[in-house]
Amino acid sequence: MTLALGVYASNRLLTHWLLVRGLEQAFLTQEKAIDTLLRTLAKELGEARPEEVSGLRLSTASGSASAPGLTPKQINDIKTLFQHKSGASDVLDAAIVFPAATQKTELQQILWHRDRFLLTPDTLVKAEAKLEFAPLAAVPDMTWEGRFGRNAVIAYRPQGSNPAMPSLLLLTRQADLLSSLRPLIRTISAAIGGLCLTSFIFAGILLWMRFHDQVTTNRDIQYLAHHDALTGLPNRAVFNARLTEALRLAQAKASNIGVMLIDVDKFKEVNDTHGHGTGDVFLQIVSERLKAVFDTHLVSRLSGDEFAVLLTSVSDPARMTKLAANMNAATKVPCIIDGKEIRISLSIGIARATDGSWRASRLLHCADLALYRAKHGGRSTFSWYTPELDADAQKRKEVEAGLIKAIKFDQFKLLYQPQYSLRDGALKGYEALIRWDHPAKGTIKPDIFIPIAEDTGLIVEIGTWVLNNACMEAANWEDKTRRVAVNVSPAQFNAGETQKRVAAALRKSGLDPSRLEIEVTESLLISDTDAVIATLREIRDMGVSIAMDDFGTGYSSLSYLSLFPFDKIKIDKAFIQNLGKDMSTDAIVTSIVGLGRSLDVIITAEGVETEEQAILLSTAGCDLVQGFMFGKPDSVDSHEANFPVFPMNTSGGLWFPQKKSGNAPAPDTVNAEPLRPATSKS
Repeated sequence: MTLALGVYASNRLLTHWLLVRGLEQAFLTQEKAIDTLLRTLAKELGEARPEEVSGLRLSTASGSASAPGLTPKQINDIKTLFQHKSGASDVLDAAIVFPAATQKTELQQILWHRDRFLLTPDTLVKAEAKLEFAPLAAVPDMTWEGRFGRNAVIAYRPQGSNPAMPSLLLLTRQADLLSSLRPLIRTISAAIGGLCLTSFIFAGILLWMRFHDQVTTNRDIQYLAHHDALTGLPNRAVFNARLTEALRLAQAKASNIGVMLIDVDKFKEVNDTHGHGTGDVFLQIVSERLKAVFDTHLVSRLSGDEFAVLLTSVSDPARMTKLAANMNAATKVPCIIDGKEIRISLSIGIARATDGSWRASRLLHCADLALYRAKHGGRSTFSWYTPELDADAQKRKEVEAGLIKAIKFDQFKLLYQPQYSLRDGALKGYEALIRWDHPAKGTIKPDIFIPIAEDTGLIVEIGTWVLNNACMEAANWEDKTRRVAVNVSPAQFNAGETQKRVAAALRKSGLDPSRLEIEVTESLLISDTDAVIATLREIRDMGVSIAMDDFGTGYSSLSYLSLFPFDKIKIDKAFIQNLGKDMSTDAIVTSIVGLGRSLDVIITAEGVETEEQAILLSTAGCDLVQGFMFGKPDSVDSHEANFPVFPMNTSGGLWFPQKKSGNAPAPDTVNAEPLRPATSKS
């Protein structure tokens, strides 16, 4: 409507302007003749006083006039001036008007409006008013709504005339001029309309684009509010809402639903080893495999590497177990990113709501407990929730709370397990082992609290405590040749920080760096090989020895020996337990010892418990041994008092030669009893 009104108004204004210019242009051709006529009339009226002139003098429609107005002859002369070849004249009538300075003009005496020559009487008023500003004014007959009449009025006063000079009003035709201007007006109006329409369309497009962008933005915001940006899966909020609704429906229908929590094993290692870009692609691949297996079920991404599945149509344990098994089978398909194959390993925890008392938070908590058991049960597997897991979780909470107090009140202590040389029976050093002196439960072994400390992050403080105290105590030993070995957990190892902690411990204790040995496992090297090796090199440059613990239990032990020159290799006790019982195990141990000789690396055997194992290791050429046969974890003073634990037998019946020592008497028989076995090593 605004566009139509704008086009109509512009059409009327343009028509008005063209009519004015056209009428004025037509009048200017006869301006001199009209000027002469008016001046002649002014002379005839010159002797008459303005106040004696009885109002307006004009000719009538019939052509009659009374002096001193225009005579019929004068009107005809004016008409003749504007006459066409066809005999018709543009001027219909004329009238003279005296200036307002001499007399009030009575325009109402002009009967052009009454005789329907004009649509509105305002046309005469406008014509006279314009003479105050210009000697010539053409006023088309036009109503306020823009309708044009057939005629127009032209007002004229000679330029430079005296105040007594009368003005001339001409009633002229405008219909013919309108007809001639109509094609031009239509063309210009069409152009204006086209421009207005184009502007309107353009404005509409802009509004549509803005509206569309806003709608798209709102839709994207809505999508991002309910979906994970990386994988496109529904997020935690959607999953919780759907789970709550599913539980409500299950309660109403007396049906069962299940929940699976799925965690990507060692995802941090993927990020650290291959980069976060590869890690993102890896998660996308995992999500695609989840959607492929759980096609008809809701799959959501809860956090970085944790996913969840809501099972509503499948609620019996057998089918849920089969789905979990299918998911683990789907991870066996190779995952290749940028030419690198990355192994997918998922741990799955399953919980099932069996009655209407279940709530979403409780069901997720139970699935999380099952997931925890799956992750600590070997990973790449699934586990069902059982009520016993609640008790285990409560114990873990108690241990966690107790560890915080233990760190605060210094409830830890160090025990040491000796390491003996098989060549001469000399005591070479000790491995530091932590124990927790609980005020109520007594001594707690590390295999109970260390995994919880690793999960909670407390292992960093505990590991730092072990390192500092081991160095402090070793610095105070009487025998300055004894070495001390400290285990560093992968969970506490932080590239760029660990070497600072080692340096600080050496500086505070004053311990000779050559007497300190740091033991690391292969799993540490897998996490971030380059950064870990750089850190180990810095530690070794301090003069500290580096040992690979639990050698042979990982996937790439040999490859890591080529990346970093370890000072010592410790054979895992899993091999020592079967030594002499399994030929393949004997061959593996012999190979490891031979590898150590080739690389000029010291070989230590852990978990030696029998004389047969010690004899076989001695025969194979193993350097050092430790285990229950040689001493259980205890104080250094106790071990030093009992050294040597295997006195020299002059008959040569024992399995390694040893010089007689005055610290302990020699036995009378060949079958001297070894050290009594103690509790298991941790």
